[in-house]
Amino acid sequence: MALELNKDYFYIDDGEVDAYLFHEGTNYRSYEFMGVHPYKRNKIEGHRFVVWAPRAKEVYLTGEFNFWDHWNLPMKRIEGTGLWQIVIPNGQEYHSYKYRIIAETGEVRYKADPYAFHADTRPLNDSKIYDLKGYNWGDKAWLRKRKKAEHYNEPISIYEVNLLSWKQKEENNPYTYRELASDLVKYVKKMEYTHIELMPISEYPLDASWGYQVTGYYAPTSRFGTPKDFMYLIDECHKNDIGVILDWV
Repeated sequence: MALELNKDYFYIDDGEVDAYLFHEGTNYRSYEFMGVHPYKRNKIEGHRFVVWAPRAKEVYLTGEFNFWDHWNLPMKRIEGTGLWQIVIPNGQEYHSYKYRIIAETGEVRYKADPYAFHADTRPLNDSKIYDLKGYNWGDKAWLRKRKKAEHYNEPISIYEVNLLSWKQKEENNPYTYRELASDLVKYVKKMEYTHIELMPISEYPLDASWGYQVTGYYAPTSRFGTPKDFMYLIDECHKNDIGVILDWV
């Protein structure tokens, strides 16, 4: 592995296999390579960003970590691919960011990260640095039960729900994932449903779309909290013997 160092950023020459499989269409865990992830090798720490922009002339990373400067974090194309990458040492969790993409025509566009795990709450649409690691799951018993279940021979009763409209506070403010983990789970269990089907939960900009306007497939919408808050909701469902189905578009 080779490094190209700069005081504000650096590049690493690895990921060729991930890039090859991505372009081949067989990298089924591309979310572990694309987007932003913590990076640590030897004494070097930071966050690595990888984005696909095959027709870009130049790509720059911009965000809170560089005061939204347009030029001082240039990304480098992974040779022979349409992928661009950079590692920065000063990014922090919840820092907002975007990619500044300059097309071959000279047109400039600012793009959110389609592989981000977290995003700003609408009407903002920036991506956010977020590490999914660290949640302590408590649903091992349910997972063991699911593995042994005979799904085609057991009854199923599904409660479909739009989290934004199911229950609201004053001034139409939504309940959080953690609040729903209490109220929604109690209701579903009382009504003896076996599963909850969540209408699209991936990040989306317009409330009226009901989630059928996805801008980030890997980011549960921040309307209701963080990804770990969403994990808590799923965890509570499982611990109460309720399966979760995600509506997908």
